[in-house]
Amino acid sequence: MWKTPASIAALTIVLMLPSSGVAQEAPANQKSLAEQLVDAFNAVFGAHPGMRANHPKGVVLEGTFTPSSSAASVSKAAHLKKQKKPIPVTVRFSAGSGLPTVPDTNEMPRGMAVKFSLPDGTKTDLVVLSYNGFPVATAEEFRDFLLAIAASGPDAPKPTAIEKFLSAHPAAKTFVETPKPPPASYATLPYFGINAFKFTNSKGGTTLARYQLQPLAGAQYLTKEQASAKGPDFLTDEIRDRVRRGPVKFKLLAQVAEPEDKIDDPTIAWPDTRKKIELGTISITKAVADSQAAEKKLLFVPGALTSGIEAADPMIAARSAAYIVSLSRRAQGQ
Repeated sequence: MWKTPASIAALTIVLMLPSSGVAQEAPANQKSLAEQLVDAFNAVFGAHPGMRANHPKGVVLEGTFTPSSSAASVSKAAHLKKQKKPIPVTVRFSAGSGLPTVPDTNEMPRGMAVKFSLPDGTKTDLVVLSYNGFPVATAEEFRDFLLAIAASGPDAPKPTAIEKFLSAHPAAKTFVETPKPPPASYATLPYFGINAFKFTNSKGGTTLARYQLQPLAGAQYLTKEQASAKGPDFLTDEIRDRVRRGPVKFKLLAQVAEPEDKIDDPTIAWPDTRKKIELGTISITKAVADSQAAEKKLLFVPGALTSGIEAADPMIAARSAAYIVSLSRRAQGQ
């Protein structure tokens, strides 16, 4: 696997595939899109048996979710209704890149995944990133983007495949050029949903929206000088220490679409002036003792939804299918 420049490598971490696998023998045109996506990740980062193909380095924590008084007006989903007690949640923060040993000082978006354990015993997931937007509009384009990176090694003729791709995809070029300084903590990053969802309340009213998670500690980033003094695992160490001292809290928001907003194009970040409805508060209270063991059992799927929330962007189905392929390969030690 060739070493990608940081600005190009950053593009490869924005789809949160939870496990790794080796390429299959069947020709690409005989594989599903989900299989092609996982294979494309492995083409860039290599296969790391038993590990996630993207965001393999992470830390698992636990806490609760308390819905706001306004949440039920948006959706009838079980975790958004008034509760007798808070909803248990499992949270995984993750570093960018498909390399299990990537240093926490890398300048790539981070991931946050939340699993809500609902009162009836079912679960629903939330998968977000610390970048508001996506480099491409469709899962097919994302596959092609990854393959372009994989084909653009140091000996590739100029212009390389990735250079051609970026010239034809302005959103991807913008993503590459946007600064992404490392955070002071996983707890000091805002996180954004890639795709739009359709929320339905108990009266049948619907809202098209994207998720946002805003840290109560505020957004805090490191300068280059500060980052150079940090260890390779400082984000994991810091979040574990932070939750020992007190809860880490995030406000869960729904950013509401206006009629002119594109629902099926995640490259377009909706204006910050759009209405935001507070859905509740995630309070992270402890780190899991054996995070690696917990991570092997966990699967976060953006399409793992509950009544009252539906996928509005077709990319959600493609992402979810790729997660299932990845889990299957990870379980086989691939």
